[in-house]
Amino acid sequence: MYDYDLLVVGSANADLVIGVERRPGAGETVLGSDLAVHPGGKGANQAVAAARLGARTALLARVGDDGNGRLLLDSQRAAGVDTAGVLVGGAPTGVALITVDPSGDNSIVVSPGANGRLTPEDVRAADPLLGRSRVVSAQLEIPLETVVEVVRRLPQGTRFVLNPSPPRELPEEVLAACDPLIVNEHEARVIAGGELEGSPEDWARALLALGPRSVVVTLGAEGALIATAEGTIRVPAVRVEAVDTTGAGDAFTAALAWKLGCGEEPAEAAAYAARVGAVAVTRAGAQVSFPTADEVAALGGGDR
Repeated sequence: MYDYDLLVVGSANADLVIGVERRPGAGETVLGSDLAVHPGGKGANQAVAAARLGARTALLARVGDDGNGRLLLDSQRAAGVDTAGVLVGGAPTGVALITVDPSGDNSIVVSPGANGRLTPEDVRAADPLLGRSRVVSAQLEIPLETVVEVVRRLPQGTRFVLNPSPPRELPEEVLAACDPLIVNEHEARVIAGGELEGSPEDWARALLALGPRSVVVTLGAEGALIATAEGTIRVPAVRVEAVDTTGAGDAFTAALAWKLGCGEEPAEAAAYAARVGAVAVTRAGAQVSFPTADEVAALGGGDR
């Protein structure tokens, strides 16, 4: 029935990465490493991550008719992603300016470029892709009205996964479609509309009360938390030496979405996704760091 395990609707950026000893404060200049240019963007990252794991994956996105756009298309095709839904033109390809410190933590500023021109009309034109996809995943580096249109055109039985990054308040109809809504602590606070009190379990229950069918809260070194109507479950992190966290959240989201679409229980799917993210942080870059299923299995406890 489904030609694709996962359709990703989202952004595609060129990542401009500089390593720094420490990130600058306001008004401060610091020297960094040579500039490295990598294919990135949360949507493109998730598509590559899923395809490298073996998922049948397609991407609906927009890039510019420029060198960065060609870099992104080449990366998608090399990973095995179907790029029939990648539109070209309308604005320069989006760019992310990324600084990475010695601990692997990063700071990112995004210029949306062509991502901001991915419209509801583009989603309507992509109905055949939506109709052939078991799971649809989205983020917020594209216009919110485009994400709303995705939700409105989801076929019966197609699962919707949302990582609301960068975060903003969400319409009820988007929240109600999420299965799951995947957030970190910062995103959780924005979506909830203010301060979150108590434990991460309390945060997850507060978010669940807003309407999502399920919620996943990522907790960094503390792992992740899954909340459904049946209760909450903690999933431990995998201990590795982090080199670069860029794209690790996208790898986690892609793996989780794929495994949930395959029918795995949320705790099992999240545990697998945690292993995928753990492998990714041991390597520099975003898409180039994403593992194959065999590499995840080699970390221990993973299936192929």
